[in-house]
Amino acid sequence: QVQLVESGGCLMQRGGSLTLSCVASGLSLRKYTMGYYPQRPGREREWVASISNVGEMIEYAASVKGRVTTSIDDDTSPADLQMHNLEPEDTAVYVCNAKARLYTPRSGWSSPSYWGTGTQVTVAS
Repeated sequence: QVQLVESGGCLMQRGGSLTLSCVASGLSLRKYTMGYYPQRPGREREWVASISNVGEMIEYAASVKGRVTTSIDDDTSPADLQMHNLEPEDTAVYVCNAKARLYTPRSGWSSPSYWGTGTQVTVAS
């Protein structure tokens, strides 16, 4: 059974730094893209960063580039999101996603996607 568990969210002051972690179980991270999606009240989830195949490719949204870094050590490590120079606009529930494009001879192609429940980040002004 696949499970994603986020941690690290808390109340922060403007300008501070924070590291979020997403621990995945039940899947091989070498085949997955791990992404972070902040969800603000009344708004849809917004993608901010992703790391694929244990670091082969890393991408950031333009809105956070330069303030956010994502990393993962190996296929058993958490996928971390380091956030710097926090702003009140960063306040959100940060949800982790794992997705892949997989092929098996028996079943053909599949596109599994899994979500965590999120961790709350609040940045005071």
